Amino acid sequence: MLKDFLKKKKRYATIPSERAKQEVPEGLMTKCPSCRTIMYTKELKKNLNVCDSCGHHFRMTANERFDSLFDEGSFVELDKDMIGENPLNFPTYEEKLEADRKKTNLNEAIVTGKGTINGFGAVMAVMDSRFRMGSMGSVVGEKITRAIEQAIEMGIPFILFSASGGARMQEGVLSLMQMAKTSAALEKLSRHGGLYISVMTHPTTGGVSASFASLGDYNFAEPKALIGFAGRRIIEQTIRQELPEDFQTAEFLLKHGQLDRVVSRLEMKELITTILDIHCS
Repeated sequence: MLKDFLKKKKRYATIPSERAKQEVPEGLMTKCPSCRTIMYTKELKKNLNVCDSCGHHFRMTANERFDSLFDEGSFVELDKDMIGENPLNFPTYEEKLEADRKKTNLNEAIVTGKGTINGFGAVMAVMDSRFRMGSMGSVVGEKITRAIEQAIEMGIPFILFSASGGARMQEGVLSLMQMAKTSAALEKLSRHGGLYISVMTHPTTGGVSASFASLGDYNFAEPKALIGFAGRRIIEQTIRQELPEDFQTAEFLLKHGQLDRVVSRLEMKELITTILDIHCS
C-alpha cells in the first residue's frame, strides 16, 4: 500500500497566463471588505454601492449621491468654479490641491446644488472624501454657507451629507473659523423657519462633527459610519481607559441619544421624501 501511495501522480496547479489576466477588465469585480463577497462592480453601483450580501456601505462620490436622490434633470450645481488658494503659504499645498482636482474632477471637497427630490425642492451639499479626505477648508465653509443662504432665499429645506477628516490643517485658524461661520448660517436658517437634515456618512470626524454635521433638525447616519471628534487612541490615552469596541460608530451614537436614526442608503430617499412631505406640504 505504501508503494502504491508513493507511485501516485503529482498534481500541479494551473497558473493563469499574463494574457489571460489581461483579458479580465480592471475594475470588473469588487470584493466586499466586510463579508468578502465578490460581486460585479456594475451591479454594486446599481445597488447604490451597498453590498447585497451583508449591507456594507461602500463610499459614494458626491455626484453619485446627487444622482441617487435628486429627480432626473432637476440638479443645478451652485458655486462650481469656486477654488481654494494657499492663504498661509503652506509648502506643497497648491500642488496637492491641483492633484486632487485632476484625480476627482472636482474643484473642492464639497459639491452643492439645488433640485427636487420626488417633486419637493431642496438645496443639498455633499462632501466628497476623495478630495483632501473631505477636509474642511475656507472654500468648503463658504460653499456650505452660500447653500444655506440659497435655501433661506428660496424657502426650501437644506440637506447636507458629511464625510470628512475634520478641519484642513494647511489653512490653520481659517479652517477652524468655518465651524462658527456655518453654525451661524444654520442658526439664521432656523430663525427663518427653515428645515435642516444632516446625514453623517463614513467618516465624519473632527471640526465637521463638532459643528454643522451635528446641528440638524434631523440627525441621521449611515450604518457603521465612523463619527467622532478626537481619535480613539488619543481618547484612550487621555482618560486611561479602554473604550467599547463599537465606540464612535453610528450605532453607538444612536444608542446614546446623539442620532435620531441610522438609515440604510437604500431607504434614504424614501425617508427624506417623507420628511419633506411633512414639512413642505
